[in-house]
Amino acid sequence: MTKETLCYVKKPGMLTTIQDMGRFGYQSQGIPPAGVMDYYAYTIANMLTGNHLREAVLEITMTGPVLTFASKAVLAITGGDLQPELNGEKAPMWKTFTVEDGDKLSFKGPKQGARAYLAVSGGINGEETLNSKSTYVKAKLGGMEGRALQKGDALTYTVPSEILPTGKGVHSDLIPSYPSTQELRVIEGPESNTFTNEAIQSFYKLAYTVTNESDRMGLRLNGPDVSHVEKADILSDAVSFGTIQVASDGQPMILMADRQTTGGYTRIATVITVDLPKAAQLLPGQKITFKKVSIEQAHELILKERKQFASLAFALDHMQS
Repeated sequence: MTKETLCYVKKPGMLTTIQDMGRFGYQSQGIPPAGVMDYYAYTIANMLTGNHLREAVLEITMTGPVLTFASKAVLAITGGDLQPELNGEKAPMWKTFTVEDGDKLSFKGPKQGARAYLAVSGGINGEETLNSKSTYVKAKLGGMEGRALQKGDALTYTVPSEILPTGKGVHSDLIPSYPSTQELRVIEGPESNTFTNEAIQSFYKLAYTVTNESDRMGLRLNGPDVSHVEKADILSDAVSFGTIQVASDGQPMILMADRQTTGGYTRIATVITVDLPKAAQLLPGQKITFKKVSIEQAHELILKERKQFASLAFALDHMQS
């Protein structure tokens, strides 16, 4: 397999980065995993393009880039509908399509969801740091010099040994919708008993709004105060993707892909794995409600999703062009 220039960045968009599943095993040294925000859309993008499921993609946030292609390639775009256009015409989503030398891909902006994922058959190349190409901007690790894409960048890809058929897609049942109000299922957090009964009731009954201060590190929410019995501080302890912290201001924050490795605020709950993609696709101004489920229910849901992925992988492998 050889590497070739895939495309040139004419406009970078709001935040377009090279991401994979993330770098794991280094949190004890203070290095967050980073990686994609929406693993569901990412996984299907790689499945569609015939890639390894940990292959790097472009994560495109809200205002997408303008890319001019330098090679023929097979692409798939999944995740939020940022209204992609190929040479000024609507480009397909959740289905493979071919680009040719000179083609231009652009995005009109978010119609539904916050982040789209662009995968190319063969895989997007990037700087691999600590076993991952994922971009962690704050520490300048991975991807394209540890930063978001900039105007003038040239992206390269690994040319696959076999040309992939285009037009492969997924059934509509597997394509998520991204409504303006999302219900996120959570399991109870280790400090849930440090909040007042009234605060717990409000947390599970009322809605919270995603603020403009939200980013890849966390979703900051605004809504009813989640009051503590005494104080919000705890001895620094582990946090994960989906941990919901509440500081002394009484406002929850959902920790996301670029979260810190430990935290010193009370953890009221944790978003279950299968609902993390829902959180990743929320735009500022949209709303969240929380529903408590058991760990057993969370396990059942992730196992169900893994079976769906396995069935989809089998179907795509046997799909004719």
